[in-house]
Amino acid sequence: MPKILTNKWFIVGIVVLVAAIFGYQFWQSKQAALPEGIASGNGRVEAKLVDVSAKEPLRVKDILVNEGDLVQRGQVLAHLDTVTIEAELAGDKSAALAAREQLAAAKSAIVKRTSEVKLARIEVDRSRKMLAERASSQREFDVRTTALAASEASLEQDQARLQSAQQDIETAEAKVAKTQSRIADATLTAPVQGRVLYRLAEPGEVLGPGGKALTLVNLEDVYMEIFLPSAEAAAIKIGADARITVDHAPGRSVAGKVSFVSPEAQFTPKQVETKSEREKLMFRVKIQLPNVLATEYIEQIKTGVRGVGYVKVNDSAVWPDWLEKGLVNPAATPAPAAAQNESVPAAR
Repeated sequence: MPKILTNKWFIVGIVVLVAAIFGYQFWQSKQAALPEGIASGNGRVEAKLVDVSAKEPLRVKDILVNEGDLVQRGQVLAHLDTVTIEAELAGDKSAALAAREQLAAAKSAIVKRTSEVKLARIEVDRSRKMLAERASSQREFDVRTTALAASEASLEQDQARLQSAQQDIETAEAKVAKTQSRIADATLTAPVQGRVLYRLAEPGEVLGPGGKALTLVNLEDVYMEIFLPSAEAAAIKIGADARITVDHAPGRSVAGKVSFVSPEAQFTPKQVETKSEREKLMFRVKIQLPNVLATEYIEQIKTGVRGVGYVKVNDSAVWPDWLEKGLVNPAATPAPAAAQNESVPAAR
């Protein structure tokens, strides 16, 4: 009899344990269930790539960064050899100096011609009066008049030469500015704040026009793309609230906004959903992380990390507690370093 009771209690204990396990699993599923008006999809953290390239064929003088380095906007990344361009600049400056000298000479000639014209007019007036008083001959008057016309013609010629000299200076100075711009372009700087993904050139190599020296991950433009069915995608508004979670940091989420909803349906990429889900046409939805947040967690952001994106299909929908509890919000006070390390992973 005691043995029968022992077996009975053993069976009861097993039943209770199984019931507790199933109850806990049911409770967890309820906790993770999304409220009405919120859609979700698998995705990964991504960022745009930016190439740092040469504008014209030049030899690489030095590369100042390595793969994985964090760079700031405007930071010098590399120098290209500009010896030949600097020689052209010296010639352009000499041409500009010569044009200025021609301008100075033209101005002096105009001053001289103006004085000659003024004197010629005085002599013509005097000769006209003397001719009227019959104190001078017609021939003398004609000579004075012809001299005045010649002086005025010379003045006009010098004025035209002055305008030409001014244009020559503008052309020469523009050429100098263009050559200086070419030299400035030979110093390659970071167009964005980001991290060096690829170092594509080494000192001594010659880059062609548009030749790439480096490729950067633009950490000012971080986002996650998810794929949703047409019924949900059609209801999403640009600017709708969104949340992003990553697989390696459960319990943490990041606030974002919907910045793009594809106008065309497409097949879901293989790396995002299961085979059965890929057979359905889906719409691509882009969740943009705020620049303020990306800047705050610049050292922790890593592209390619898998996760889940959540989007409000209905503006009145309320985020569940498990998405709000560990929220990283750019409008809030920055989290401590320890929390940062948990919430957003480091860039690659």
